[in-house]
Amino acid sequence: MSRRRFLAGAGAAGIGMLAVARPAQAAPSEPLFAAEPTTIPLADGSRRFQVRRVYCVGRNYAAHAREMGSDPTREPPFFFQKPTDAIQLVPKGVTVDHPFPPVTKNYHYEVELVAALGKGGRDIPADRALEHVFAYAVGLDMTRRDLQRAMGDEKKP
Repeated sequence: MSRRRFLAGAGAAGIGMLAVARPAQAAPSEPLFAAEPTTIPLADGSRRFQVRRVYCVGRNYAAHAREMGSDPTREPPFFFQKPTDAIQLVPKGVTVDHPFPPVTKNYHYEVELVAALGKGGRDIPADRALEHVFAYAVGLDMTRRDLQRAMGDEKKP
C-alpha cells in the first residue's frame, strides 16, 4: 500500500471516529476548534496578508551556526515550520507585552527577514524565485535557547 493511500485511509478513519464521538448538540458544519485566520496588515494599510504557513530555515547564517556549535561547511541548512498562532503582531508605534515564558532561563531574540510568498511553486529556478515573493517584513524570532540546546543534545530537532 502506498504511503499516500495509507495516510488518506488513516485520515478518513480518524474523521469517522470523530463523527461518532461528536456531541449530538453540535451542528455538523461547525468546526470543533475554530480559529480566526492569522493576518498581517500591509504597510500602506490597504489590505491584509493572510499567513497560511510559516517556513523557517536554520543554519543558514554561517556566523550564527558557529555560535550555536555547528560547522556551516559540513552541516547544511535545515527547514522547519512554526504555527501561525506563534505570530504576535506589533502595530507601528505600539509597544506590546511579550511575557517571559516559563521553564526557561535563556530566552534569545533574533531579527529575521520575512519573505511573504504570493504564489506557490516547486523546483523553482533561482532566477525565477523572486517572482513568487509578494512582500518583505521584519520578524523577531524569540527562542528558548536552553531548551533548544537540550533538545539538540538529545539529537532532536
